[in-house]
Amino acid sequence: MGVIDATDTPLGRLASMVAKRLMNGEEIFIVNAELSIINGNKEEIIKRYRRKREIGGMKRKGPYFPKMPHMILKRTVRGMLPYQQPKGRKAYKRLKVFIGVPKEFEGKEKEKIEGKKSVNYITLKELSEYLGVKWQK
Repeated sequence: MGVIDATDTPLGRLASMVAKRLMNGEEIFIVNAELSIINGNKEEIIKRYRRKREIGGMKRKGPYFPKMPHMILKRTVRGMLPYQQPKGRKAYKRLKVFIGVPKEFEGKEKEKIEGKKSVNYITLKELSEYLGVKWQK
């Protein structure tokens, strides 16, 4: 069981490392998902994620793309797993992502995955607000 702090960690690097560990049978808990970052031009990132949400035509059939920061992170990890196969689905079920730090993980030691923080970046919290989420923490 690993508890990972996503604060100031690039989304792609975090997701790829977590996906690899999930496939090895480890259970992973990610805290502070809203503080994970995406490096790059803020306007371009927002435009790309808005386009992902608009794709799909009929709202009943999908594809569905989340707005909440913890679900964006979870969906990114899912994209790096063989989700259509049983082993990928089992691995995905071993992943839990949280906004903030739940009480059960407050005293525990958390891993920090290192990554470069660029000058141009956006946090998942900011991205979610641009996508239209109204949430308070």
